[in-house]
Amino acid sequence: MKLTALALLFAVAPVVPPVRVTLLGTGNPRPSIERFGPATLVETTGAQPRRLLVDAGRGAATRLFQLGEASLLAGVDCLLLTHLHSDHVVGLPDLWLTGWMFGRARPLPLRGPAGTVALADGLAAAFAFDIHSRRDVDEKLPAAGVELDAVEVQPDAPFECGGFRVTAFTVDHGPVVPAYGYRVEVDGRVIVFSGDTRATDAVTRRARGADLLVHEVVSPDVERRRAKVDPALIERIIARHTLPEEAGRLFTAAAPRLAVYSHVVPSVTRAEDLLGPTRRTYKGPLEVGEDLMAIEVGERVRVLRPSR
Repeated sequence: MKLTALALLFAVAPVVPPVRVTLLGTGNPRPSIERFGPATLVETTGAQPRRLLVDAGRGAATRLFQLGEASLLAGVDCLLLTHLHSDHVVGLPDLWLTGWMFGRARPLPLRGPAGTVALADGLAAAFAFDIHSRRDVDEKLPAAGVELDAVEVQPDAPFECGGFRVTAFTVDHGPVVPAYGYRVEVDGRVIVFSGDTRATDAVTRRARGADLLVHEVVSPDVERRRAKVDPALIERIIARHTLPEEAGRLFTAAAPRLAVYSHVVPSVTRAEDLLGPTRRTYKGPLEVGEDLMAIEVGERVRVLRPSR
């Protein structure tokens, strides 16, 4: 049926619901009640939500449960690992097994760099007793739900995972190789994750014009003042991460609709420790992430701070 001129006049494009990005954990290896380990949830908010998780640091399952839906534990459609440092994967066994106990009946897609398959196989061996008990003896949980569908992805080769279009790209985390950032596209929105990295043009290229850029950061002043380890080790840690001034130059070049700091090093770093140095090189929209902060990415980009 052809639309009349009047119908055409009033026809409007359907409204696409916003994509919600929730910072489950904004910390690092240092245990902290305020900043759990690195983990970020990306959700579509339509009638049939899709959920992607980037990294599974300490407490990822707990933070998902805090959001108020036990079903979130079972409802992750894709899990991306930026690299295999312990602070980015230590929450994976909890997320994987507790999600199974809370109703996941299909394999959990796990995508990451080289070593991801060995990690998945090692977890299956380490938890063989629990798996056998819950699958075969006691609860009789669905066998498919405890499978880890692990695939090692290649940089600059887009792939589909859980309804999201994802592109991994190589970043510079010093001697830690391989280490990835990710460009995630869904419902016409682009969210970019730097992963752990020094300032690098690889992030700038992938994040240029993105709706949201989630980037790591280190405060060298706070790290030197508060860290209780060998000073030489402190300098090595700082050298593998991005300084606020460097991040500001990157944000200026990439010009995302919003830049957000996560994986804040060290965990005791305050917003004021980062904002001043960043503003020397960047004047655009910026937030210092905190655990359970949510960002709605739609026609507007809206930041929702956690209630206290």
